[in-house]
Amino acid sequence: AAGMFLRLLSDIQWRAAHPKWRRMTSSQRSTSTTTESHPVSLPAQAQVVICGGGIMGTSVAYHLSKMGWKDVVLLEQGRLAAGTTRFCAGIVSTARPVSIELKMAHYSNKLYQQLEQETGVQTGYMKTGSISLAQTQDRLISLKRIASSLNVMGIPCEIISPKKVVQLHPLINIHDLVGAMYVPEDALVSSANVSLALATAASRNGVQIHERTSVSHVTVQKGRVTGVETDRGRIQCEYFVNCAGQWAYELGHSGEEAVHIPLHACEHFYLLTHPLKEPLSSSLPTIVDPDGRIYIRNWQGGILSGGFEKNPKPLFTEGRNQLEIQNLQEDWDHFGPLLSALLRRMPGLEALQIMQLVNCPESFTPDMRCIMGESPTARGYFVLAGMNSAGISYGGGAGKYLAEWMVNGYPSENVWPLDLKRFGTLQSSRTFLRHRVMEVMPLICDLKVPRWDFQTGRQLRTSPLYDRLDAQGARWMEKHGFERVKYFVPPGNDLLDLDHSKTFYKPDWFDIVGSEVKCCKEAVCVIDMSSFTKFEISSTGDQALESLQYLFSNDLDVPVGHVVHTGMLNEKGGYENDCSIARLSKRSFFMISPTDQQVHCWAWLKNRLPDDSNLTMEDVTWKYTALNLIGPRAVDVLSELSYAPMTAEHFPSLFCKEMSVGYANGIRVMSITHTGEPGFVLYIPIEYALHVYNEVMNMGQKYGIRNAGYYALRSLRIEKFFAFWGQDLDAFTTPMECGREFQVKLEKGMQFLGQEALLEQKQNGVYKRFTMFILEDHDTDMDLWPWWGEPIFRNGRYVGKTTSSAYSYTLERHVCLGFVHHFDEKTGEELVVTTDFINQGEYEIDIAGQRFQAKAKLYPFSSLFTQRRRKDEMELSGYQRE
Repeated sequence: AAGMFLRLLSDIQWRAAHPKWRRMTSSQRSTSTTTESHPVSLPAQAQVVICGGGIMGTSVAYHLSKMGWKDVVLLEQGRLAAGTTRFCAGIVSTARPVSIELKMAHYSNKLYQQLEQETGVQTGYMKTGSISLAQTQDRLISLKRIASSLNVMGIPCEIISPKKVVQLHPLINIHDLVGAMYVPEDALVSSANVSLALATAASRNGVQIHERTSVSHVTVQKGRVTGVETDRGRIQCEYFVNCAGQWAYELGHSGEEAVHIPLHACEHFYLLTHPLKEPLSSSLPTIVDPDGRIYIRNWQGGILSGGFEKNPKPLFTEGRNQLEIQNLQEDWDHFGPLLSALLRRMPGLEALQIMQLVNCPESFTPDMRCIMGESPTARGYFVLAGMNSAGISYGGGAGKYLAEWMVNGYPSENVWPLDLKRFGTLQSSRTFLRHRVMEVMPLICDLKVPRWDFQTGRQLRTSPLYDRLDAQGARWMEKHGFERVKYFVPPGNDLLDLDHSKTFYKPDWFDIVGSEVKCCKEAVCVIDMSSFTKFEISSTGDQALESLQYLFSNDLDVPVGHVVHTGMLNEKGGYENDCSIARLSKRSFFMISPTDQQVHCWAWLKNRLPDDSNLTMEDVTWKYTALNLIGPRAVDVLSELSYAPMTAEHFPSLFCKEMSVGYANGIRVMSITHTGEPGFVLYIPIEYALHVYNEVMNMGQKYGIRNAGYYALRSLRIEKFFAFWGQDLDAFTTPMECGREFQVKLEKGMQFLGQEALLEQKQNGVYKRFTMFILEDHDTDMDLWPWWGEPIFRNGRYVGKTTSSAYSYTLERHVCLGFVHHFDEKTGEELVVTTDFINQGEYEIDIAGQRFQAKAKLYPFSSLFTQRRRKDEMELSGYQRE
């Protein structure tokens, strides 16, 4: 088989250059009659043990050794690069919609380009370029959005016509194309050889590599990795890296302390052909035809073509293990639709001789993004796996970021979208994973318009009000496994139409969300926000206060009943979390965080709170249903239900009080709405949730109450310039960069984590600034909408990207939030961003290649705009700072 031939060639070349490897990898099944030498024995201890000798494991070993960590052992249960890496199609593509994945692929491409020169191992690197085809206008828009991101990163890329496609690749049928995207620097490699080259360099730098060595489990004591048990003995270590590919899930579950790594394998098919009569040029671009669900590359004068079918075949659900992935069964019936798509795209192939249909497993994750980072339950246990069929594209960059994470304590880029801690234990059910990957694999080719939702693995975590809200027309989305309402479809609307409103333009729910926003501003709305993460931290003495004062940037020594908005910062001053903390008593605090912080925040605090039996932290997310009452009449509804005055004199802003609502006691009421609008959040013990909701809705009838969803909340918070963690704020964003100096206790003489970094920024200035943009020449009905990730231009030069956006029903314009940088025009060096720099620029937002003028603001509008004004009557300049 051709794949085996490539693999054997790699082995011969590489092992010839490394004679000691012959000793290491000889068979362990020696008997008294054989003369085979014993393999080199394993070391008794090492700083790092890496499990997995594919592209990920070798990349981590390579980068660790480059960063000066030499005491590293890499273990491979079979032979190096003999798993999924061996079968990888070898396409290095930078055209990725997620920014961090794009950066990883770009770095990988640059690394592979020089790897052969560095190591002497042939990697088969060939810069061919790639062409992504569009059969529909929507597909072309999605390609234009990616092209905008590539261009501002300095990666050559252009949107081309179908005629240009034929000039670049004469065999392509273009009759059904509307355009394409050409990325000239994309490349092809031999994946196995790249892996062997990385191993060669790592080995020269001191990394020990042992093949035919299986890891049985990792030992953890007091929450830290202490060693690795293998079939050849134990190795004591401080760090363990799980790069076991499709076996990462089983390996994670093999120890006493399970590490949940949610991934699942599916069969992946591609075709190899004999050379054409006129062999294809090795420099022909790779073709990606997402609407046809296929990719096509040159392979030794013939072609290699595979794809992502609509009905994938998951495998190894029951956790079967094997050393190296033997070629799975051919399945021509299953491959049929992809073969038809290939012949439609390249009709000249009809007479081509097929050499082989390759079937190999690829691992996929629940959200189509790879998994990296440290386990929340075992310190020193790192993971890099679940590449969703993009392992060779991500391999170099992913290995680099993980090595930085291990050596420095953090990577050089924001990798939260890929962090293992974005998942909880709930995503590691085998049934869930099997069903979800059957949806994920086709989605790799499906058109992903903004705000699409997964359909599998739903209704996993729900509020007690789920059925009640569903019966009233709720439309649902999912966050961290929790069902949340997007909006409510009023009676009489075409429900089916709304469920399938997928567009880059004005969505069908526009008017529905507009009416919910109007109700929030003029009457009162109820939003179920039960998904928010909720912790209680308490102590017998002052331990809770003292610990939290160090771990949070704002002053928490406030009177009982007060709510403090604060950041949980890292050493660099960046937001690990953005939360609200209520002081329930002298020694007890109630902490509200974003939904997807549940695992991350718990691990962060657990690792930094003192090990003191008098200090307790409890996750009470499931104990409370949260109802957000937003609007000027919220005060009237609550007053009548609780027979207590709720006006600002009696219940000031950012205040928390336990009250009775209806018949229910022990409701924690907070005067905060997360939107900038007046109102309250009720934290209700779950057994009272239905009663309180019914009471609120009944009492609110006379005040015009209605249900609302998160889309209305997003519109409200963005027009008020409220930043949300995970969208606008991350571990690389400080309070100084987003106008939150007032939420930091710098002047109070108290030490807190991140303080030095903030003092330095206060003295020297910031290198990016959170800014609000109001689109000026944008037609909401006809133009493409901004969503997030759009490039921002100042005076024609790129200065940053948007992080979130929404239509403001009050301003009647689109509002985008994002960060503005100041790059030196000659050197590209980052300079300090001043208020004058922001205010004196002319701005444009790039939406899929089209630029729209925008007005920049550093402060929210002072007026609440309770009375709507027409666009033509509004002068956007001249509003006072709030």
